[in-house]
Amino acid sequence: MGLLTILKKMKQKEKEMRILMLGLDNAGKTTILKRFNGEDISTISPTLGFNIKTLEHKGYNLNVWDVGGQKSLRSYWRNYYECTDGLVWVVDSGDKRRLEACSNELHALLKEERLQGATLLVFANKQDLPGSLTSEEIKDVIDLDSIKGHHWKILPCSAVTGNNLLVGIDWLVGDIAARIFTSD
Repeated sequence: MGLLTILKKMKQKEKEMRILMLGLDNAGKTTILKRFNGEDISTISPTLGFNIKTLEHKGYNLNVWDVGGQKSLRSYWRNYYECTDGLVWVVDSGDKRRLEACSNELHALLKEERLQGATLLVFANKQDLPGSLTSEEIKDVIDLDSIKGHHWKILPCSAVTGNNLLVGIDWLVGDIAARIFTSD
């Protein structure tokens, strides 16, 4: 029995998933996490470091790590890669000036060995704001079609209204479960 099989069987019993939520600063990561957890979103300040929430969803315990996206914090992201099952990448759909930086950060992230095979959900956030790019436009700008080593999906969403957040998390959990919690 290989190490990977043993680890899968351990996770099978625990039904736990480790989700890493990343993106540039002000993309809406913390708002998405708080909205999904049913918390008040009226006062949210920039994340200086990280937030961890354990959520129960569809019989799984999701350990969600929301890590600050300021440029000064991005070099610390690598400290959170270990054992990541799913990656939620949050994009501010209205911040057209920083989409190139957003794309560069995402593609650099996906080259990380410790994130190989992790399921990728891209939330095109702030769809409730006028002038926001569509998820299809964002998919093209950040070149999602070039991603080969990860299952991925992009969804338009709004952290403020909650639109599509549940759809995204359902897809993410389903994809991870199909990959990790399969019976041998």
